[in-house]
Amino acid sequence: MTVTRDRPMTYSKMRGLVSFFSALLKGKKVGFSEFLHKFVSAQHLCQHLDPQKVLQRQSKLRRETEEKGTVSPVSTSQMKPSDFDYVKVIGKGSFGKVLLARHRKQGGFYAVKVLQKQMIVKRKEQKHVMVERSVLLKGLQHPFLVGLHFSFQTPNMLYFVLDYVNGGELFYHLQREGSFPEPRATFYAAEIAMALGYLHSLDIVYRDLKPENILLDSDGHVMLTDFGLCKEGVAVGGIMHTFCGTPEYLAPEVLQGHPYSPAVDWWSLGTVLFEMLYGIPPFYSHAKAEMFENILHAPLQLRSGASPAARSLLEGLLDRDVSKRLGESCDVVELQEHPFFASINWDDLLARKVRPPFIPKVTSPCDVSYIDPEFTIQPVPASVSGRCQTGVASEAFPGFSFMNPVEFVAAEPVS
Repeated sequence: MTVTRDRPMTYSKMRGLVSFFSALLKGKKVGFSEFLHKFVSAQHLCQHLDPQKVLQRQSKLRRETEEKGTVSPVSTSQMKPSDFDYVKVIGKGSFGKVLLARHRKQGGFYAVKVLQKQMIVKRKEQKHVMVERSVLLKGLQHPFLVGLHFSFQTPNMLYFVLDYVNGGELFYHLQREGSFPEPRATFYAAEIAMALGYLHSLDIVYRDLKPENILLDSDGHVMLTDFGLCKEGVAVGGIMHTFCGTPEYLAPEVLQGHPYSPAVDWWSLGTVLFEMLYGIPPFYSHAKAEMFENILHAPLQLRSGASPAARSLLEGLLDRDVSKRLGESCDVVELQEHPFFASINWDDLLARKVRPPFIPKVTSPCDVSYIDPEFTIQPVPASVSGRCQTGVASEAFPGFSFMNPVEFVAAEPVS
C-alpha cells in the first residue's frame, strides 16, 4: 500500500516524487498500439463479441510479439552504472532516488531509478519491484506509458533506465493552477483512459492512478509512470484481493476488502477527473478515517461549473456498484462512447495528432524547470556510480537485467 502523510487542502508538496521520464522514442511507440486501439474500439465490440475473449486474444498476440523481440541475457551484461553521467536528482522514493542521467556514448538523456536492495529486502518489497520490471518488460510501446530502455544491477543497487519526461507531474500543474478548464481535463482524461485500456488489454491492472503518477512530456501529452503496484494476469472480469493504492483514489470495494476487478482503475480515473475539474478529490478529508467513510458512504457532490456530460461521466465512473460502473463490462470502449468524449478523435489521439491544450515551456532535453527544486538542489549521491559496492542480497533479484532490443545502439560508440 502506498503510504501518504496528511496534507492540507492545497495539496502542497507532501508526497515524494518517484520518477520523471521522457519520450525519446515517441515514433516507435505507436504501431502496435494503433492496431490494438482500432481493434478494441470497433463499434460493434460490445454487441457481438465477448470482451474478455477479445482482450485475451489481444494479450496472446502481444505476448507473441514480445517473444520475437526477446533479448539474449549476454547483451545486458554490457550495461553498468558508469555508462552514465548523473546530472541531477529529480525524484525520491521509498527505496532510493531518481536521477537525470546522460548516456556517455549514445548521448541520450534518461531517468535512472536507483533502488537500494537492502532496503527493499528489509521491507519485503521484492515482489513489487520485480512486478514493476516485469510490466515494463512487457514492451509497453504505447504513446502514453513510460518505457524501459535498460535495467541492470550491482551488488547493492537496482537500476531502471527509463524515458525522461520533463513536462512535470499533473499534480504540479494542478497545484499551480488549482483546476483545469473542461476541454483540458477532457484531453488528459482521454489519454489516461487509452493508457489504462491498453494495460487492461494485457491483463494488467494499474492500481495506483493519481496525479503524481501522471506526467506530461515536453509536448504536453500524458505519460503514466510507476508500475510498482500493477497486478498482472487479471483480465476484464477477473478479480483481485490485495489492499493497495493511495487513500484518496481508492475504490470502495478495495477499502472494504472485497474482491475487485480492473474497474478499480476506472474509479481512480473518476477521482482524478473530479480533481482536475474541481481542484480536490471527490471524497477528500484531512482525517483519513473520515475520508474512508466518505468514500464508502458519502453522496457524490457535483458542484456547478461542470457540463452535464462531465457530471454524467463522473457519476458513471464513481458508481459504488461495480456492476453498474462505467468501464466494468466493456472497459475503455464504454468511456470512448460517452458524450463527454464526443470531441475526441480516438485514432488521432492515439497517433499523437491531437494538439495538447498546454505545452510545457522546456528549453532542452535536460530542462528540469518543472521538477520540484526540493529534489534538484540535492547533490547526486556518489554511490550511484556503482563503485566500491559489496554484495548485499543480490540473490533476491535474479534475472533483473534487461536491454530493450531497439537500444543496442546505446551500447556502441557514436561514430
